[in-house]
Amino acid sequence: MQLVKVGLCAFGMSGKVFHAPFLKEHPGFFMSAIVERSKEESKDKYPDATIYRSVDEMLQNADIDVVVVNTPVQTHFEYVKMALEAGKNVIVEKPFTVSVSEAEELVNLAESKNLFLSVYQNRRFDRDYLQVQKVLAEGKLGNVREVEIRFDRFRTEPSSKEHKENHELNGSGAIHDLGSHLVDQATQFFGFPEKLFADVFSMKGADYANDYFEILLYYKNDLRVRLKSSVFTKEDHFAYKIHGNKGSFLQERTDNQENELTAGAIPTYGKDWTEPLKDTDGILNYFNENLETERVLTSTEPGNYMNYYQQIYEHIVFGYALPSLGNEVIQNMKIIEAALESSKKGKVLDLN
Repeated sequence: MQLVKVGLCAFGMSGKVFHAPFLKEHPGFFMSAIVERSKEESKDKYPDATIYRSVDEMLQNADIDVVVVNTPVQTHFEYVKMALEAGKNVIVEKPFTVSVSEAEELVNLAESKNLFLSVYQNRRFDRDYLQVQKVLAEGKLGNVREVEIRFDRFRTEPSSKEHKENHELNGSGAIHDLGSHLVDQATQFFGFPEKLFADVFSMKGADYANDYFEILLYYKNDLRVRLKSSVFTKEDHFAYKIHGNKGSFLQERTDNQENELTAGAIPTYGKDWTEPLKDTDGILNYFNENLETERVLTSTEPGNYMNYYQQIYEHIVFGYALPSLGNEVIQNMKIIEAALESSKKGKVLDLN
């Protein structure tokens, strides 16, 4: 099996939870280098990886094929550009960069150097997202007319993460963080909208970055898709509500991979590794072929973030399609930028 050597730009929460465990367990990858500015926390679980004190030092000295840029979003442009100029393929965490112009420059640079640039959109591999994708593909809802996708939390106090809470920093706030997932899901399901209207602000107060948003996407054929997130949501909602002319589907957000990984779960290669779902987590209510109403309680199949890295590996070795390529995610960033402008101006914006 061809071995792909990878360098990790940081060993904080994302490195420990979303990247390192999968790179270690996938037989096609070797985690060759990890950047830790002052500590050596990675040595215990990843003793074969060389520790570097800066991204620049790693790029100059490490034997690596792929760089994972998992640092705060405000540093993404600098580090992705450095990696591409050093001749490395790049995986960068969402939301890619803080602006569309930065993202476009990086995509052009990658293309000019014949390198790949993929954005880590891991929520495409959540069990709940995959279930919605399946239901839409089955066509039981008929012509879809109204959709709501939510990602809520109950975090009424500010976190200690400056890059997420400081309202003066470009790229901070919920619309770049959770919003990048919701926008990505909307565009994966329904494509790029024609217009949008948005309301974006901070429920914790004007001294903090936005922690609430509501984005209304206008599509052709009178489809409306509403994306919403709040940090003042103690009681869970259905994360997905999809209504068509033949029925409705309601889906809870039940993927637990992040929590299991944080608690120390070890993902396995080639099979499902998460805890099985004990209860139903969705409701499908529709007219069947006999025009009779069927109401079905549904259960999701396991999601698996390993599949992202499997697709990366297959792209490198076999030339298969690259998951969430940079050019594709630029479209999502255009929606985020337009949402901020719409909220500021209080008006519907035409995206064409």
